[in-house]
Amino acid sequence: MSQLSFEDAKSAEDAKSTKSTESTESGKDCKSQMASAKEPTSFSVSSLNAYIRSLLEADLPSLYVKGEISNFVAHSSGHHYFSLKDSKSQIRVVMFRGYNSKLKFKPKDGMEVLVKAKLSVYEPRGTYQLFCESMEPQGLGALQLAFEQLKNQLRSEGLFLQKNKKPLPPYPQHVVLITSPTGAALQDMLNVLRRRARNIKVTLIPALVQGDKAPASLRKAFSQIQFLKNVDVVIMGRGGGSLEDLWAFNNEDLAREVFASPIPVISAVGHEVDFSILDFVSDLRAATPSAAAELVVKNSLELLEKINFFKLQLIKNFQSILQYKKEKLLQLESKLINPQTSFQQASLRCDELRHRLDLLIKNLLKTQKQKINNFNSILDSLSPLKVVSRGYSLLTDSRGDLVKKTSQVKKGDLLLAQLSDSSLQVEVKKIIKPSGKKINEQKPSGKKIK
Repeated sequence: MSQLSFEDAKSAEDAKSTKSTESTESGKDCKSQMASAKEPTSFSVSSLNAYIRSLLEADLPSLYVKGEISNFVAHSSGHHYFSLKDSKSQIRVVMFRGYNSKLKFKPKDGMEVLVKAKLSVYEPRGTYQLFCESMEPQGLGALQLAFEQLKNQLRSEGLFLQKNKKPLPPYPQHVVLITSPTGAALQDMLNVLRRRARNIKVTLIPALVQGDKAPASLRKAFSQIQFLKNVDVVIMGRGGGSLEDLWAFNNEDLAREVFASPIPVISAVGHEVDFSILDFVSDLRAATPSAAAELVVKNSLELLEKINFFKLQLIKNFQSILQYKKEKLLQLESKLINPQTSFQQASLRCDELRHRLDLLIKNLLKTQKQKINNFNSILDSLSPLKVVSRGYSLLTDSRGDLVKKTSQVKKGDLLLAQLSDSSLQVEVKKIIKPSGKKINEQKPSGKKIK
């Protein structure tokens, strides 16, 4: 089924008051014509639609209609267009932005609602429709439905995941309270903080915690934290109340700002049975404002007892370590040798090694000397001069080559004969073979060896 366009709806809204008079007049004219006419009279379409509109608006100025939302469209202009239907029929509905901005929940298809509306006719098209002024969900109340819708939306985006929660500092030094300056919640938190930890710095940022202006006031107060130095944790909350009283802590913008905060935030809204969106997006939920203060700071007496306990443990551990080191030192002392004795033993050892080294060197030199003498004897026995000393001589030719055979010389050659004490120059007169036959007999050439 086609919906009423934005231009049509705006025209209907703008012309509603001006056309009311015209429609009434046209309706009266139609009614008077019908009453005075003796024969059937023809009417213009505009006159007929105006007449029908006047009848509907006169008889049904305001009514309540219950049905299921269908074909819901949230136009960019801010107007809502949808149909209300039951098992048998349906009717078109327009809800202008001036009215739907007051809704606490988001309408959607399939939702059962009760609307307060005026029945009217859109004359240019001749269609009748409802102009919705208010809407209430059936079953859950409007606030509860809005709470569940926002809760489901933020959960689907991961704003409630435990992994995104920031841990509280174990010993905070600066705590910021965002609450009403006149509420009992403030005094409860201050009493706990003063009793348990007087040394902690506490800063109050006052804010409204109830009413239409409370969400903006809470957001403004939360934004001022950035101007404070060394803030360790923030507590935001108030005392108990109805869902309407606590509604400021269900603001979507506030929830997103708390989620994005780099400083841990504790939600302390209402009593233990009260829940708000702030409880789910904050880093920690406290059942009451007093419980929030107790979670932030440790009791000074408990801290003192813990310090004393650790002190005793430290002394005990130190004594055990000292005793162990003392026993270890005694063991090492018993094994320690007098440095003078150690030096004397080392000196004796050095003398012994030096003596052994001297003997080793002497034996090595003696052995090597014996080897050299042996080699000299062998060389001497093989020396040609040794043979010469026994009565032999060595013959060399004019080139200095050793003459071993008679074939190396001829008659008349001058040779050098090496004796044991000197050398002789000799001339070959003849060559005699072992058989005594003369070979190559020639006269001396008379040449001399130079």
